[in-house]
Amino acid sequence: MTNVIPLARRRATAATPSTGNTPDPIQAHGDACNALSMAAYYARSGNTAGAQRKAAQALAALRRMEGAA
Repeated sequence: MTNVIPLARRRATAATPSTGNTPDPIQAHGDACNALSMAAYYARSGNTAGAQRKAAQALAALRRMEGAA
């Protein structure tokens, strides 16, 4: 007979999103590049909803960059 060890129940705390109080232009640039890359991938694979969502995220990151300047 095998002993079953119950798993400890842990809850990961959700990361709080940045409120935009101190926008980091380098992080915003990385976010924009990543979102545009994923939008292109989704567009090539035919996932238009995903491509639109990632394009909107890229625009939001570009707006954060503009606000940091």
